[in-house]
Amino acid sequence: MSAKKRNVETICVQGGWKPRNGESRVLPIFQSTTFKYDSSEDMADLFDLKAEGYFYTRLANPTNDAVAAKICELEGGEGCVLTSSGQAANFYAIFNICQAGDHFITSNNIYGGTYNLFGVTMKKLGIECTFVDPEWDDERIEKEFRPNTKCFFGETISNPGCAVFDIERFAKMAHRHGVPLIVDNTFATPVNCRPFEWGCDIVTHSTTKYMDGHATQVGGAVCDSGNFDWEAHADKFPGLCTPDESYHGLTYTKAFGRKAYSTKLVSQLMRDLGSIPAPQNSFLLNIGLETLHLRMARHCENAQRVAEWLEANPRVAWVNYAGLKSSKYYALAQKYMPKGTCGVIAFGLKGTREDAIRFMDNLQFVNIVTHVADARTCVLHPASHTHRQLSDEQLLEAGVAPDLIRLSVGIENVDDILADLDEAMKK
Repeated sequence: MSAKKRNVETICVQGGWKPRNGESRVLPIFQSTTFKYDSSEDMADLFDLKAEGYFYTRLANPTNDAVAAKICELEGGEGCVLTSSGQAANFYAIFNICQAGDHFITSNNIYGGTYNLFGVTMKKLGIECTFVDPEWDDERIEKEFRPNTKCFFGETISNPGCAVFDIERFAKMAHRHGVPLIVDNTFATPVNCRPFEWGCDIVTHSTTKYMDGHATQVGGAVCDSGNFDWEAHADKFPGLCTPDESYHGLTYTKAFGRKAYSTKLVSQLMRDLGSIPAPQNSFLLNIGLETLHLRMARHCENAQRVAEWLEANPRVAWVNYAGLKSSKYYALAQKYMPKGTCGVIAFGLKGTREDAIRFMDNLQFVNIVTHVADARTCVLHPASHTHRQLSDEQLLEAGVAPDLIRLSVGIENVDDILADLDEAMKK
């Protein structure tokens, strides 16, 4: 069976690592910094990008590459690069096509860490970001595009607000202005949504979340569709379309075609910044990927039950879960994620911020953790934790209400989850 025709479930189990005769059936950990060659010329060809192979793990490692290949196949992409974290993935995805003096646009309801990365840290590098409300009409958003705008960014399902991003709409908008759409697909995963099928150009992941699923490693991924025509907008993307003097005048689009973006990310950004995952982390990630399709189904099944219970609970002020027919994102979720969205629910209790904190403190096996999207049910109050660096005004701009509780529903027995929630609310 052709790899391109394989179903997601099969790719989760079989993708990436293809052992040859007598080799390890399980993906091995290549825990080595360096690799040996027989001649100086062999090594020189690798440094000049004339040959493929391994010579230093900062640039490439067989364990990392096998897992990247699996994620690439899951997303239906052309090239994929693993990074040391989801934050690194989002930084690399933008920085690979932006430099000082450039500008990009992002949805304003993205994860607080990414909001700070884009709005504060990247600004220090001379890259300006404009935050837009994805619910504005096209005319208002398109006024934010500038001649130096290089991309548009959004999250399939926003963290923590659980808004659904209209991928097709924003892909068309970005392309009208000659720039790619980058989508963080962490919460949906390629099991439930494949953004490339809706016109997205580049996908990022925090593999720390559902892909790992067990909270054992921190990692990220940048996956390129290979579909964006960089040469058609060569004036906007000189880093890809003009000679790179650090590689003897090589031009990525001419030398690597559809793999230009991912090749540049490795050979330039990884070479110089080095935010790589350890091979052992990639090994752990691969174990998680093997059951991703099973876990996502259970996460969504459990979360649907919990969301319906919360919606009917008189102690609950509001619930945002796109699987609910009452959700304003229900139609978008049915379009992009008909098999289910994810296990994360946003809701608020009737009462004060202190009531929300007391509720969380009363939970028994549902733990308060910074993490989200693994096998264990967990809870967080973003205004007090992940987003505490934002003012109340910034919180509201980012779609995070002060009373918002982020509940990440795990794969335990759903009746036990509901019992813990109910007992904590009664207290």
